[in-house]
Amino acid sequence: MPRIHVLGASGSGTSTLGQAVAARLECPHHDTDDFLWVASDPPYQRTRPMPDRLHRLHAELVRSRDWVLSGSLVGWGNTLVPLFDLVVFITLDPALRMARLRAREQARYGARIGPGGDMAADHAMFMGWAEAYDTAGPDQRSRVLHDAWLAALPCPVLRLDSAAEPADLAAAVLDRLPG
Repeated sequence: MPRIHVLGASGSGTSTLGQAVAARLECPHHDTDDFLWVASDPPYQRTRPMPDRLHRLHAELVRSRDWVLSGSLVGWGNTLVPLFDLVVFITLDPALRMARLRAREQARYGARIGPGGDMAADHAMFMGWAEAYDTAGPDQRSRVLHDAWLAALPCPVLRLDSAAEPADLAAAVLDRLPG
């Protein structure tokens, strides 16, 4: 029964791949954002306290013998690392990733992120943060931070380029599962 964690930069397709793998395995899919952030409108305004998010996520993960978890828990979820059978790290050309991210955000929030929208300022900050992923240091969620975290993992790590079709990426993950 596999327990898989999928991570990468915002806009790289971690949720898409996580959902595709979970569907193929017929197991639950979870996203770290659902545990990290308190639900609000506008979204992503306040994080849950670390003990609360860890408790909630751990409780969900232990309900099933197999699952797929997408998103990053680097810096707050290290106590969950022993649960992973496989970690999948996906990358994507930064220009394509940012184009996908802009399209996703526009589809989700529409005029709210445009000039004068109630989410415009937060959106601009988020996009700047996301764009810095490939060049930032370890003080923020970045490639440098993820590479260091991945190097210390006790389980296998599969690295994939998410420019491929989600079905092909899911097949590559399934081919790499232990046992």
